[in-house]
Amino acid sequence: MATLGEIGTRIRDGAAALAALQPKIDAGRPWPLSEHFGVEPEASWGPHETMAHVAEMIPYWLGQIEIILDAEGAPPFGRMQSDVVRIGLIERDRILPPRELVARISADAERAARRLAELSAADGERVGIHPRSGETTVAGIAERFIAGHLDEHVRQLEEILAAAPAR
Repeated sequence: MATLGEIGTRIRDGAAALAALQPKIDAGRPWPLSEHFGVEPEASWGPHETMAHVAEMIPYWLGQIEIILDAEGAPPFGRMQSDVVRIGLIERDRILPPRELVARISADAERAARRLAELSAADGERVGIHPRSGETTVAGIAERFIAGHLDEHVRQLEEILAAAPAR
């Protein structure tokens, strides 16, 4: 597994890759807001829903890491896709201009990378219990739920932009 510092670098790089897409996102405006953006089978996300999710998920998972670091033993952590707060934040923030979402993502990615760099290797091995994944280390959370998930959403945005008709 990568070190916490390496994971932090991936988070910074992912945020920079997303920020680099902003001119194309802006050029495609106005993007329609998705009618279904929760967990229903017909759910689909456009750029606004995707960026609103990334903007809420980085601080969410960083907070979950802090819960584990602050606990004795292996506390429960995490959420499922159907979490009403998650969906509510996406709904609230998907109407924001892309520049605001990119600014939030960039700032939170930098904060997450800095925090991960402060942690020791022992901190990275601390464990929490996820409702679906079970025991997961702090490093595993940072890798899977922040860095890896950010990479997935950058690819998602690239695919949305590539499939969009020229405007």
